Amino acid sequence: MLRVENLSVTFNEGTPDEKKALQDIQLELKQGDFVTVIGSNGAGKSTLMNMISGALFPDVGMIEINDQNVTTLREHKRAKQIGRVFQDPMAGTSPKMTIEENLAIAYARNKTRTLKPGSNKKRRELFKSELQRLHLGLEHRLSAKVGLLSGGERQALSLLMATFTQPDILLLDEHTAALDPSRAELITTLTGEIVAETGLTTLMVTHNMQQALDLGNRLIMMDKGQIILDIDGAKKQALTIEKLLQEFQRIRGKQMDNDRAILG
Repeated sequence: MLRVENLSVTFNEGTPDEKKALQDIQLELKQGDFVTVIGSNGAGKSTLMNMISGALFPDVGMIEINDQNVTTLREHKRAKQIGRVFQDPMAGTSPKMTIEENLAIAYARNKTRTLKPGSNKKRRELFKSELQRLHLGLEHRLSAKVGLLSGGERQALSLLMATFTQPDILLLDEHTAALDPSRAELITTLTGEIVAETGLTTLMVTHNMQQALDLGNRLIMMDKGQIILDIDGAKKQALTIEKLLQEFQRIRGKQMDNDRAILG
């Protein structure tokens, strides 16, 4: 489904600010895998997501989706295969457009464009049915401007838009980090429900260790541009935050940086 091979990238090479953002990343996701990714600030988590989505390109290495080499494809060329939800609730939707208009754009992402008009009534009923899954009453507000929605409502809409066309890969880039605790809990719950119902192959970056433990069938820990831990199945289910921190110290010989990763 997704294969990342020997992926490396260095920012500001040859300068005092040189940083090896990713170092020889090897990663493979099978159909239906839900992988959570944790690590301290600067570990390379978001850089990896940007490489997979096409927002950045590696110095060396290869990315395959469904056995297709997409390494050099730009972001808009991968959009049919990838759904993505960003940390900023403002990033995934157009605030000046209505809920229905935003959903229509997402709906058309993987459709062949023709001059034949679609059935608006049929499509509207589909949108309402999908919105009902969010339990936020948005199915009754199709004509509302998205800019009037709360951050949690916008992020829920972004999650729906990224998933309801069944992309090959779903990328969730700290998509609850900017929300207050109650809204973050809502989006976390919705994420688990939607991914379970759709069976989408998912890669989710988070600073919240408990969230990383609660969701998915596999957990990856990154540090200094490398994958240093990859645990799945029963071993993941038996993990705790304390055990994760102990594993980091065992591998790196030091404690994890005192940032949000510990507070999860």
